[in-house]
Amino acid sequence: MPIKLGIVPVTPFEQNCSVLVCQKTGDAAVVDPGGDLDKILKAVKQMGGSVKKILLTHGHLDHCAGAADLAKQLNVPIEGPQIEEQFWIEQLPEQAKRFGFGHAKAFEPDRWLNDGDHVRVGEVDFAVLHCPGHTPGHIVFYDAEDKLALVGDVLFAGSIGRTDFPRGNHAQLVDAIKTKLWPLGDDVQFVPGHGPMSTFGRERLTNPYVGDKT
Repeated sequence: MPIKLGIVPVTPFEQNCSVLVCQKTGDAAVVDPGGDLDKILKAVKQMGGSVKKILLTHGHLDHCAGAADLAKQLNVPIEGPQIEEQFWIEQLPEQAKRFGFGHAKAFEPDRWLNDGDHVRVGEVDFAVLHCPGHTPGHIVFYDAEDKLALVGDVLFAGSIGRTDFPRGNHAQLVDAIKTKLWPLGDDVQFVPGHGPMSTFGRERLTNPYVGDKT
């Protein structure tokens, strides 16, 4: 596999922060650093990576509350999510207080991402897919060579993302999963925002919300 993957559960919500390291160059990206930055940096060191950027799937607290601090500490850019997440990112300080996260800074990503964009981690290319529904500007990162997707809170093993948040939309979420993710192939492994990894094929067979029998 050209990409080395590490998963670090962070925050009281046990959110799956991913560390991606290009096997060829050692360049690394941190995906969805919601908090516990020391744990994330320890994983990066153990994996032998050098962080070049931070990638974000969406603007919820447990996925991006640590992004501004980590970017400043490492002097790296933040890429993603899609611009419709701006209203969530602007609420980070207030949300952090409400949920007992302590301090979190609002920020503006260095690059907003759109459907069809690409990001690189070393020599590994990730396609960007806009998959709204859980939140309006949620994106997914897909590495075709490794058949690996980082889906944030779009899809889980046996479930899908909540849609009862402001600007959530259940029909939109189901449509995004079936039209954007399933065509990538049953053999694609995915890292969800919470819980264990799964494959699109397994979810098509067994997921009660978006499986082929639904």
